[in-house]
Amino acid sequence: MKLILVRSLTVAVIACLAFGAIGTDLSPATRPPRFPQLTMDQLNEQQRPVAEQIMKVSSVGLGGPYNPLLRSPVLCQRMFDLLHYLRWNTSVPLRLNEFAILITGRLWRSQIEWFAHAPIAIKAGLSPEIVADLKAKKRPANMKPDEAVVYDFVMELSTKHQVSDETFDRAKQLLGEQQVVDLTAVTGTYVTLAMLLAMAEETVPPGKEPPFKVGEP
Repeated sequence: MKLILVRSLTVAVIACLAFGAIGTDLSPATRPPRFPQLTMDQLNEQQRPVAEQIMKVSSVGLGGPYNPLLRSPVLCQRMFDLLHYLRWNTSVPLRLNEFAILITGRLWRSQIEWFAHAPIAIKAGLSPEIVADLKAKKRPANMKPDEAVVYDFVMELSTKHQVSDETFDRAKQLLGEQQVVDLTAVTGTYVTLAMLLAMAEETVPPGKEPPFKVGEP
């Protein structure tokens, strides 16, 4: 009788533990956000000036990477200033710059980077077919010479952590020294943003469809 009682208690304890584990293992979509979304009326005197700048240019408002970044307002301002150069004043043509951002976003499977930048890339002249191939994790077909060198350069740098002499020489010949430096900087900066987004579990705005499905590689 004692043995049966011990076994019954053991089963009950295991069941409770299992239920507790299941109950606390919530997905990002169902558990409270790591960083509750800030609104303008919640901001302090350090956060508000940069937030006002963000609202003039951001397609996701204070969402995306800005939501966690605003928790560190000085860093947020520095990052905003860097992005202002890398987005609007860089030596890299917008079509190629957005292509580099999309490559980085796809490698990181960054929902917001892809959501925000795919439309901009297409509007800037990047072929929708190239965008579709990249989203499908294929080397895009029918790329122009400068697009092909951007793809090879960013992929080598991001996945191999180096750039071959052949790819570097092509990039330098087609793009020039300043564009090679700016291309490297925008790639690295969007890795930083992808890390912030992943850490904070930020996703697309409410009511919008995430570009990448759950379980999709």
